[in-house]
Amino acid sequence: MSLVTKALDQSSILPEELFLKKERERARKLRSSQWWKRKRSSGICQYCKNNFLPKELTMDHIIPLARGGKSEKFNVVPCCKECNTKKNQLLPWEWEEYMASIKQ
Repeated sequence: MSLVTKALDQSSILPEELFLKKERERARKLRSSQWWKRKRSSGICQYCKNNFLPKELTMDHIIPLARGGKSEKFNVVPCCKECNTKKNQLLPWEWEEYMASIKQ
């Protein structure tokens, strides 16, 4: 791919798409780090507090990428796939409200 073609391809990408692409790449690097491996080694989901094998835990962005969060150590926690799927793009306070509503 020539530099001109590459520049034209990137110019058609929206800023939000570039941000998400960059942050997803940062998340991939973070997932392969020793820091992340130690973080999930407890095997405890951040949200439901159940125990899992460390390899079964996923990386959740506390503030989702789609809502402006970043792939940085302070914004990621280990959680089970079920909680990660349910949390989706909720912010922490929205998640807490959701959990309170299903416990009633």
